[in-house]
Amino acid sequence: MASFDRTIPPGGEGKISIYLNTRGYQGRMHKSASVYTSDPGAERLTVGIAAFVQVPVIVNPRYVLLTGTKGRPVKRSVEVTAGLDRPLELEPDQFSLEGKISFRIEEVENGRRFRIDFSSDPEASGTFRGFLNLKTNYSEKPVLNISINARIKEPNE
Repeated sequence: MASFDRTIPPGGEGKISIYLNTRGYQGRMHKSASVYTSDPGAERLTVGIAAFVQVPVIVNPRYVLLTGTKGRPVKRSVEVTAGLDRPLELEPDQFSLEGKISFRIEEVENGRRFRIDFSSDPEASGTFRGFLNLKTNYSEKPVLNISINARIKEPNE
């Protein structure tokens, strides 16, 4: 979102304010805005903002997408990393796709990095939407939600 002085006299100065809402973002991000002027030498300028959004828990990727064919399990992984300077603990809380998708949590680096492996059930088919909620020991992020979307076709589709 931006606000700016609509009219600036020739040779004068104006103010442009750009606001960046980082809610829902994590890690590096870059946004830009175009500024249009009546100056023949600089009719369009680009202004950029770069930021690093630090979050208590980093999830990469932020959601799971499984697409494949029934009878051949599809696998995807998500990496969860502690964003604070203290050990992270994860504990399964709620899982909405039992019997269609399975998951396994592996601690890759003690208290710092985890890998969550998701796999479609070989007998499951259809379109599924669900989630895995994990409890953490961080008061800043007590519950971690991972969205899961799956489209498993029948072999003849």
